[in-house]
Amino acid sequence: MRSPICRTAALLLATAALSAAPASAAGLSGRGAPEPPREAECHTRVHGSRAVTDCFNPNATTDRVQLHLVCARWWDPAMDTAPVAVGPAQHVSLTQRCWLEIRRAWVTHTPG
Repeated sequence: MRSPICRTAALLLATAALSAAPASAAGLSGRGAPEPPREAECHTRVHGSRAVTDCFNPNATTDRVQLHLVCARWWDPAMDTAPVAVGPAQHVSLTQRCWLEIRRAWVTHTPG
């Protein structure tokens, strides 16, 4: 049978170890990698030779969006729209087209 002093010491050590573990885990999570920059939400639709993207910025920072197209025909040049600033709680619609079909359409984001 253990003495009351040994049991008390073991109980104190176990309590100290358990109470220190959440504090150290919380300290580590606060130092994590910085949050990625927030971007406007864009939805792109391609219909034949025309592409349209609608972007809405729900964030407090301005985002600059640009629509890019790669046309299906080799003689049809790739097309890009001018970058457009989307402020907080704003909506923009960008449109671009190729002569015939579109191979690929995507939107790029730049903070600013």
